[in-house]
Amino acid sequence: MVVVFAAGLSACGSATSSTTTTTAAATGTSTATGPLGATCTNAAIQGDLYHKGQLTIATDNPVYTPWFVNNRPENGQGYEGAVAYGIAAALGFTTSEVKWAYEPFNDSYSPGPKHFDFDINEISVTAARAQQVTFSISYYADDQALVVLKNGPVAKDHSPAALKTYQYGDQIGTTSLAFISQYIQPTKQTRVYGSLNDVKTALDTHQIQAFVTDTPTAQYIAADEIPGSEVVGQFPSTGEYFGLLFHKGDQLVTCVNKAIEHLRSDGSLASYSKKYLQIYNAIPTIKP
Repeated sequence: MVVVFAAGLSACGSATSSTTTTTAAATGTSTATGPLGATCTNAAIQGDLYHKGQLTIATDNPVYTPWFVNNRPENGQGYEGAVAYGIAAALGFTTSEVKWAYEPFNDSYSPGPKHFDFDINEISVTAARAQQVTFSISYYADDQALVVLKNGPVAKDHSPAALKTYQYGDQIGTTSLAFISQYIQPTKQTRVYGSLNDVKTALDTHQIQAFVTDTPTAQYIAADEIPGSEVVGQFPSTGEYFGLLFHKGDQLVTCVNKAIEHLRSDGSLASYSKKYLQIYNAIPTIKP
């Protein structure tokens, strides 16, 4: 989960472009099979669904811009909102057939049955998590960024040596928390909080001097949620990426992977990124 400016407000529009209206001449299949082939139509996957007749998608509450907009996943806005409805459309579901469920971030990758078909919540794929759940292929390559107070010492000096001396805090169970330990290696013990809201409060009240989260989230928080804060830079990529989360061994992942590849090949993922994330990407790189 890892993180300016308001994201663009518009309905999911292009997220419904992956429908079954393509012609047989263009796709090599009949119009009844849809863009993913006969084995991944709405009708073909009914036996793999949590509730027949609907696609149940989970996320946390609250959810944040630019991944969602106005804390309403059902409006199809924000990068993850658009991805969710794009996948649904590719599988042959209408907007009304998509239902949203609540799943706290730190519970999502716990082992056991799930009350959803997949979870979309900036969940980074790790080997440890993949032992408990099944992940899709990447729908977003994630980098980490550093949020600090503008008048604080980190803003003035974030050299590799100085970064080790500061007081950090981060959300429990996140790869951002692990990043601090693995790559920054601070001399002070990192403070752990139950939610990202708690982390933001800790920075705002000077309990910590910095925290790490994914770059788009970091930029939005600094611009709109913590007065006097800023993103001083993002760290070099570690190959981290977000995947959709399923219960362990869920067969639905095969068709959802096809849907993600379809959205990638037809330009939808690039379009969603340009619309919702482009303004978050032009920040300097710093080295831990």
